[in-house]
Amino acid sequence: MAFQPIENYGVIGNMKSIALVGMNGSIDFLCYPEFDSPTVFAALLDDQHGGRFQIQPQLSNPRVRQLYLPETNILLTRFLSEEGVAELMDFMPIEQDGEQPNEIVRSLSVIRGNVRFQMCCQPRFNYAAGKHELENSGRCATFLPADGLCPPLSLHSTLALERQSQDVTSAFTLKSGETATFLLGSPRASGEPPEMGLVQRRFADTAQFWKAWSSQSNYRGRWREMVLRSALLLKLLISRKHGSLVAAPTFSLPESIGGVRNWDYRFTWLRDAAFTLYALIRLGFVDETETFIKWLKDRLSDDAQRGPLQVMYGLDGRQKIDEVSLDHLCGYENSRPVRIGNAAYTQLQLDIYGEMMDCVYLASKYGQAPSHRGWQNVHRILDWLGKNWQRPDEGIWEVRGGPREFLHSRVMCWVAFDRALRLAMKRSLPGPLDVWRRTRDEIRNDIFTNFWDDELQSFVQAKGTKEVDASALLMPMMRFISPVDPMWLATMKKIEERLIEDTLVRRYEVERSHVDGLPGTDGSFIACSFWFVECLARAGELERAQLLFEKLLGYANHLGLYSEELGADGRLLGNFPQAFTHLALISAASYLDRALSGTKDAVWR
Repeated sequence: MAFQPIENYGVIGNMKSIALVGMNGSIDFLCYPEFDSPTVFAALLDDQHGGRFQIQPQLSNPRVRQLYLPETNILLTRFLSEEGVAELMDFMPIEQDGEQPNEIVRSLSVIRGNVRFQMCCQPRFNYAAGKHELENSGRCATFLPADGLCPPLSLHSTLALERQSQDVTSAFTLKSGETATFLLGSPRASGEPPEMGLVQRRFADTAQFWKAWSSQSNYRGRWREMVLRSALLLKLLISRKHGSLVAAPTFSLPESIGGVRNWDYRFTWLRDAAFTLYALIRLGFVDETETFIKWLKDRLSDDAQRGPLQVMYGLDGRQKIDEVSLDHLCGYENSRPVRIGNAAYTQLQLDIYGEMMDCVYLASKYGQAPSHRGWQNVHRILDWLGKNWQRPDEGIWEVRGGPREFLHSRVMCWVAFDRALRLAMKRSLPGPLDVWRRTRDEIRNDIFTNFWDDELQSFVQAKGTKEVDASALLMPMMRFISPVDPMWLATMKKIEERLIEDTLVRRYEVERSHVDGLPGTDGSFIACSFWFVECLARAGELERAQLLFEKLLGYANHLGLYSEELGADGRLLGNFPQAFTHLALISAASYLDRALSGTKDAVWR
């Protein structure tokens, strides 16, 4: 089988793990039992050896339609041909009370005709490096990893399962009105096949859970369906156990085909935190906001190697995320190396201090004030930052070409002190306010003195350079500069000249700067495209902003999902689906809709 395009996948999940389901009925990626566990299926990264769970109708040239049931994360794949019509329903059960089953339910039904199917379940444990034993009792197959590093899995079926080496298959025919069900998950006490009544109840409970959650959204604007889909995806990416947000459920999907920019995103970046809180607050999702704030506040007491905070953490808050290459996997379309872990956790990225303080500020502005101990931790962090804000670092894009003094890092250091001052005055909190104010103003003066280029008429990517960077688009959004300031409008014009094609925005000038220290090219970064739209809207160019936003929505896949980047041919690239992109979509849609309606933005920093 050939690799499926990344945009051909939908996702299902239960806030513990996520599976990618292709339009061909194949689950080609699943980490189990948690987001950051080893893969069970990884055909997405190695078509021959990665493992998959496929249910495919044997129809001649079928047309395929894939959609989510409204306001849910239940995925329906429909196969249509003159021979018959079949539907495959995929979901991971969610129950409000009691022990939640960590299972995948795959339910088949035939709408018209007699349809033959072929099912194969080929788990490959521990990133396809482990062996397993198989026990098959006819309608229940249990896969037992030999190394004990991964939990066993059982496949329960309403149909007979046949052993094929260490895998199971099933060939069967269903006629109109008939159904078949497969449940993949932890072994049960008994090997009995799934009760249809239980499956139907779990389906109803899961659908009700998602619809009840969706109803909490207070967004009623022009792009409700796309905003809600983005919110539903974010909910899938928030760990039910820890409250933290995984940046993406996949690893090593390439930023360019055949290239080496292949990273593991199954962790929580502090950078995503401020955008996450902003998006959730805008949409009215209080519970998720509170649990994520608690997780973030716990990080305030951490001491990382390069300062009080770390760039990223494991979902459980762990600090060590060693990066290794899986050389036995060929990678998506032979894009190597295939990496797990992420060495960027050891980098110095000073912008995270601004993002963390923005979170503390937002949490206090729309929730409770920081605790006494939490505010003491803020003092400790700002004391360290006051002594280190001028240091070169690796910046927002986690470059591997050596540290520099980046504009975005400097701006976010300003944000850190600005938000602390706002919060102290709003909540009457004690602190060295004069010191913080002097430091904030010193950083601001440094930015206007050392990062503005008169010849270029633009703020530059890094001190002493002539390059521009799309991260500058966050400057007005973070309230550092007015969105109609002449210096900012000139900068935006220069960014548009060098980095933007229509509505597609590249992060930086790879060919000119060589800032990231890596070979190859970089695609359009979709989050930056949404930032550009929001900047246009904030500058009052509403008609153009709306046009570009609508065009940008057309780059989503058929389900409204985005990855990290777009290739030169418009295909989705990078880890998929990516939280950062959908967070930027929500922010742009919310601001633009309110601006078009003439409503003052009620939620702002």
